[in-house]
Amino acid sequence: MEQKKEPKLVIERYRGMHLSLGLMISLSLVITAFEWKTPYRKIDLYQSSGEKEPEELVVLTVQPPPPPPPKPVVVQPVVVESSEDQMEMPEVEIVFDPDPDITYDIPEPEPEPEPVYTTGVIERNPEPVGGMDAFYAFLSKEIKYPRPARQLEVEGKVFIQFIIDKDGSITEIEVIKGIGAGCDEEALRVMKLAPRWNPGKQRGQPVKVRMVVPVYFKLQ
Repeated sequence: MEQKKEPKLVIERYRGMHLSLGLMISLSLVITAFEWKTPYRKIDLYQSSGEKEPEELVVLTVQPPPPPPPKPVVVQPVVVESSEDQMEMPEVEIVFDPDPDITYDIPEPEPEPEPVYTTGVIERNPEPVGGMDAFYAFLSKEIKYPRPARQLEVEGKVFIQFIIDKDGSITEIEVIKGIGAGCDEEALRVMKLAPRWNPGKQRGQPVKVRMVVPVYFKLQ
């Protein structure tokens, strides 16, 4: 006797085949839906409505106006009003109380130097006692011709500058132009031995006068 199969076992046997077949059918439907193309027709909206096509639009570019120049900044002067109270300076009183045990040495102001005149610009020029002839006679008598100058036969003039003071004394004696060989030193030595002069005067008062005297050295 032939044994009959149960329907449930038959269905379980073909289950994998049915699942694969279902997946294939589903995938085929999806691909067909994406690939399906619907025919379309181009419709001119302006022709269909009877309106004219718009003309080409012209775009105008408008340059913005330049910014206005900056306004000048006016600085207002600041006026400070002053009152008498503000301008009044406080008074400061300084009290000096010297200590009797301390002695203060206050230097005396230095006297201004007396002016020194030159001959020819004052009322009365200084002169030697007895005149210039007596002065040159004194020089000739006192001056000794230096031996080096004799040996070298040096001759010439030695110019001596000095100041006749207000009392007639001869000060600040110096050689301003010499001839050397001992003549300059000899002229200075003798001038320091010269007697007093009569001082020069300006407006009746004795003054200092600067003078220049040449001393001759000549071999005989």
